[in-house]
Amino acid sequence: MPRPLVATVHIAALQHNLSIAKQCAPCSKVWAVVKANAYGHGLARSMKGFSAADGLGLIELDGAVRLRELGWQKPILLLEGFFEPADLKTVTDHKLQTAVHCNEQIEMIERTKIMLPIDVHLKMNSGMNRLGFVPDAFQAAYARLRANPAIRSITLMAHFANADEAANPNLPLSEQMRRFRAAAAGLAGEWSLANSAADLMHSEVAADWVRPGIMLYGGTPGGKTAKEFNLRAAMTLTSEIIGTQNIVAGDAVGYGSQFIADAAMKIGVVACGYADGYPRHAPNGTPIMVDGIRTRVVGRVSMDMITVDLTPVPGAHVGSKVTLWGVDLPIDEVANVAGTIGYELMCAVAPRVPIVERETI
Repeated sequence: MPRPLVATVHIAALQHNLSIAKQCAPCSKVWAVVKANAYGHGLARSMKGFSAADGLGLIELDGAVRLRELGWQKPILLLEGFFEPADLKTVTDHKLQTAVHCNEQIEMIERTKIMLPIDVHLKMNSGMNRLGFVPDAFQAAYARLRANPAIRSITLMAHFANADEAANPNLPLSEQMRRFRAAAAGLAGEWSLANSAADLMHSEVAADWVRPGIMLYGGTPGGKTAKEFNLRAAMTLTSEIIGTQNIVAGDAVGYGSQFIADAAMKIGVVACGYADGYPRHAPNGTPIMVDGIRTRVVGRVSMDMITVDLTPVPGAHVGSKVTLWGVDLPIDEVANVAGTIGYELMCAVAPRVPIVERETI
């Protein structure tokens, strides 16, 4: 039989979370973000879950083509744009929309014979300092694109650095909005600004489009828990106990002997490790569930196995069911204890972990 580790994707949870994104911005259209293989959930599955979205956004050009091959008819947006002139043929062939964030991309458009007009999203760097034109250069970039007959529509786009912490003293949300409004003044085009955090917590910046990502998968961008935002876990990672050990006070567990028992206890070995995407740096005490009961990781995570404390689950045995995260154990809770974020855990699930699809939650 196959190894018992499996990730289950709940289509109904994806649908529910998209409905929350829409409720938060009822006057906006929604780009459902499906980059990184839909945050590890799979493009085909995300298409089912986000069929009610107005468009899908992602980074990967081949992923955009795959969405068309799978039958997605609505708009697709390349969030980082294209990378070389040859990509523009793929953009037109598959009716993709593309971000434009630098002069080099504008030059590629100008040098390329584009057979059909394209829709672009002109990105402003309003303080994030990753991609985009600084406010002082934004209107010139817009004018250059507008003068090109190959460009059909121009959407004005930016990305918030601190929507989960709007009063961040280094860059408040209000300051990013001030910069955007000033630089975009007088320019025709729809606005696309809000990420998950802004969609959930700052409806005043929703604009024409919102671009939710992590919230669609049941993770929280910050501010409150997923449950408090009424979001549902879209992925549940489960396994089984494959071995047990009875140890006494003073016995050590795992590589580096970092966990020392202070009393007699029963240890369970779970079929999952860092080669499966579970964080190696998860410390002693990271929450995990065995037979529906919360317990803790003990000892260092190894490549293929995790050791857990079975003291709270005296009836546990080989074959007992284990939940590493999901419907009954929020992924953000696991991530927080492990010193990371739910995004990373979702995206890190390894190819060797089978994924099954379930329509219901």
